[in-house]
Amino acid sequence: MKTPKAAEKSAALPERPADKPTLGRVLRSLRTRNDWTLKEMSDRTGIPLSTLAKVEHDRLTLTYDKLLQLSERLKIRMSDLFAESSEPSAQPVTARRSIGRMERAIRVNTPNYDYFYLCAELRRKRMIPILTRIRAKSVEEFGELVHHSGEEYIYVLEGQVEIHTEFYDPIVLSAGESIYIDSNMGHAYVAAEGCDEATVLGVCSSADEEDLMESLMELHGDDQVRLSPPEETSRATPAAKPKARAKKTAA
Repeated sequence: MKTPKAAEKSAALPERPADKPTLGRVLRSLRTRNDWTLKEMSDRTGIPLSTLAKVEHDRLTLTYDKLLQLSERLKIRMSDLFAESSEPSAQPVTARRSIGRMERAIRVNTPNYDYFYLCAELRRKRMIPILTRIRAKSVEEFGELVHHSGEEYIYVLEGQVEIHTEFYDPIVLSAGESIYIDSNMGHAYVAAEGCDEATVLGVCSSADEEDLMESLMELHGDDQVRLSPPEETSRATPAAKPKARAKKTAA
């Protein structure tokens, strides 16, 4: 038990100062205030995108030369790179909106699924809405489980879906039921036994992926993808066209 004198002495000790902001946090705050992507900041500063990403996540620091390059290219004092603004950064109001009509969706056909990427004209979305028709009837028919960055939410609209994941036993979901998973975990959705086809609405999101929609479409691989209808696909952003990828393909 402390004596009154000891208690008075400990109470008089100064509080420990708060941790100083890291370079990564300062850069991320600066980028957010200017509504820049990592690529845009890389183009402005001449520092590789991968390097900036590691700095923002406090996995890497910069040499004096690189810090000088940052301050000169961004026209800020070097001291500003080590002090966060005391003013809270307001989230910019973009006033963006998009109507998700099926006739304007980008359609991707694969042996297991028909994907309809909705609201495709919006770039750098934080969420990717996808309507999917599931035809695969077994995980053996589906093939290797899929992995990609972020998280996803799946809501069953029609039929029954059997959910296979890397770390859990399979589960069957019916219309009106849903599941939320870590997309880095291997996963596959197939039509449940006795169900010829199922339809689900999915929403994928990733904090680390600037162009998540393009990354998801790349997973399909050109060898098993057909975009349709052509007249609607041509209206979409060119970056939305899937590219060849050496890694394993998704369903």
